Amino acid sequence: MAEDCLFCKISRGDFKTEFLYQSPTLVAFRDIHPKAPTHVLFVPTAHYATLNDVPSADDTIMTEITQAIQKIAKAEGVDQSGYRVITNINRHGGQEVFHLHVHLLGGRQLGSMG
Repeated sequence: MAEDCLFCKISRGDFKTEFLYQSPTLVAFRDIHPKAPTHVLFVPTAHYATLNDVPSADDTIMTEITQAIQKIAKAEGVDQSGYRVITNINRHGGQEVFHLHVHLLGGRQLGSMG
């Protein structure tokens, strides 16, 4: 964990964040600036600055993120209507917090990405 990283602080419980999902390796919580009615962030407890920094030998964190997204999408009622999963990587990719995180957005019609 990085001492000054916002998502490290959240994942270790420094704030009174309500977790929708929590395990020793992953937490999920609502985005404080939602871009859709359902906007949940999935954050590994281990500090990886970007997706590029996840060791290739670690295939478990992305599997857990996928399974947690499926669980939360169903709980939020967007699994059938549809949702978007986004990971921004580095500045040109739109990343603002340099701790790997995955966004789940849903609850309304989302615009085309193309």
